[in-house]
Amino acid sequence: MSDRRAVVHIFSSYNNVLMTATDLTGAETITTCSGGQVVKTASDSGGQFAATRAAERLADALREKEFTQLIIKYRAPGGNKANTTGPGAQAAIRALTRAGMTITRIEDVTPIAHDGTKKKGGRRGRRV
Repeated sequence: MSDRRAVVHIFSSYNNVLMTATDLTGAETITTCSGGQVVKTASDSGGQFAATRAAERLADALREKEFTQLIIKYRAPGGNKANTTGPGAQAAIRALTRAGMTITRIEDVTPIAHDGTKKKGGRRGRRV
């Protein structure tokens, strides 16, 4: 049996965790899952628990289709704030490893503006 590879795209913000598994070209979607599908309240959908449950569901679907090796590309909203990565990305990667998947590569594909983005607060800054 040959090892089949899939690319898992993880978008992690503070509001939700979206995961999509595609083939190596990224053209064909194999399966998707999000944090909102696995928790009851909307406020919990961006957390670590939701990311773990969604990753387990994604791993089960990939195992059914005989995918064993994963390339992970995680993404955050980006912008001008210091830490923009949501809390779910790391938890999702750990859950995929615990589910028995072999992770060959992890890439951060967060978009970064080259000219910067306008900071919050207006022209004169935040007045206290």
